[in-house]
Amino acid sequence: MAVLLVDDSDGVRTLTLNRPESFNSLTVELKEQLLAALTDAGAEPTVRSVVLTGAGKAFCSGQDLKEHVAALRDEDPEPFRTVAEHYNPIVRAITTMPKPVIAAVNGMAAGAGASFAYACDLRVAAPTAKFLMAFATIGLTADSGASWTLPRLIGYGRAMEMMLLARPVVAEEALRLGMVTQVADDALSTAHELASRMAAGPTTGYARIKEAVLFAAGVELAAALDGEEAGQRSLGGSPDHREAVEAFVSKREPRFVGR
Repeated sequence: MAVLLVDDSDGVRTLTLNRPESFNSLTVELKEQLLAALTDAGAEPTVRSVVLTGAGKAFCSGQDLKEHVAALRDEDPEPFRTVAEHYNPIVRAITTMPKPVIAAVNGMAAGAGASFAYACDLRVAAPTAKFLMAFATIGLTADSGASWTLPRLIGYGRAMEMMLLARPVVAEEALRLGMVTQVADDALSTAHELASRMAAGPTTGYARIKEAVLFAAGVELAAALDGEEAGQRSLGGSPDHREAVEAFVSKREPRFVGR
């Protein structure tokens, strides 16, 4: 059985973590395939938006602990090299992808699985969705970018509460906190609707918005202003911007081409 399913439809690529019997826990095989699929989606011009979801009742329960325990018992000298080899590159692939990435959180999202959802640009949660950061209960710290993404979504205090106390957050609370974009009975269908709408939009502009926000998070205001100016200059003569202005003046719907 394939551990990752890839489906394309109308410019939307859906990546489905497919280990439902283990709540889509992350083995080396799944991590390698997910990283390759994200990299390919970012480079493929026919893909204009991406949806990330899980098969079965869970989104992703995080690291496959059976595989991790086996590495510890075998005295693996670097049992955590997966952070550098897989987790960090996956988060970079999501956050730097020049097109929108939407998480359809259909159930439990824990550990690195939750972190992947935080790294996405938008998150749609099913009513049964639950977010859990239980690193502290096994004597570990956060990984997969959660120390950076989660406080920016819900604030330092709430993030520390989730991480230090391993307190789960259910869908409706996640919505109130700003952790998710919306809660929908059919999270995947709703995520696809959003992704399809964005796939028909000015994807070059979306890419520069992602780039600007990520850049601004690590610099002072003056540098952020310079970055925004450079972005506006580069997009000012783009076909999509010109099309949007012409459509507005002509009172018609714009037809974006993604450049």
